[in-house]
Amino acid sequence: MLATGPFEKAKRYIENKTTGKEPQVKYNIGPCITISREAGAGSDLIAGKIVDYLMPKQKDPSIEWGVFDKNLIEKVLEDHNLPSVLKKFVEDEPKTLSNMLNELFGIHPPILKLIHKATETIFNLSSIGNVIIIGRGSNIITKALPNSFHVRLVAPVDFRIKNVREFYGNTKKEAEDFIRTEDLKRTKFVYDNFHIKADDPLQYHIIINAELFGIEGVAKLIGDSVMLKFPGFYK
Repeated sequence: MLATGPFEKAKRYIENKTTGKEPQVKYNIGPCITISREAGAGSDLIAGKIVDYLMPKQKDPSIEWGVFDKNLIEKVLEDHNLPSVLKKFVEDEPKTLSNMLNELFGIHPPILKLIHKATETIFNLSSIGNVIIIGRGSNIITKALPNSFHVRLVAPVDFRIKNVREFYGNTKKEAEDFIRTEDLKRTKFVYDNFHIKADDPLQYHIIINAELFGIEGVAKLIGDSVMLKFPGFYK
């Protein structure tokens, strides 16, 4: 049976990238798309649609993508010993992750220790490419990587409440509480760990109001922007 769940797809992505097999035609490291989002803006659905949109347009359409959100990163870390598996892909980098972060953001060891595993995982996944990473300050962690492309998804509260209610099947009050709590939690995480505001527009290549375009439209807009920035990967 083919692996179709998000976790199984993530594991398959990692396994395919760590088998040591080389494709017949070798391209440079593919894009890494990071998505920062307001709660309920539809990031998970949009990420899947981006992959569907980009894969047929790749020079090699057989190269798979990985999609990792906050919970999936933590789960794969626990199940797959992810940092050690992926370390081989960045061993020849001239700068270590810690040095890069310290130089860029002045992050000191106590802060790095707090988020080290997830940060290392995000950096290594991004270094492999053809990956979408949602949240966890991934746009900041990967800022120095030339293959990175950063997106911020926003939407009016009513639109986000509707999405949350449809997805979780909860009440309007529960959806409102969820959005308020998640937005505060995400903003605090980014600021506490990176001293950057999550809604700072200068941290992103594009900021999109998801309500104005719909899931398919947002995915196409992001996909077209990625192809514009990295034309060498696409037909």
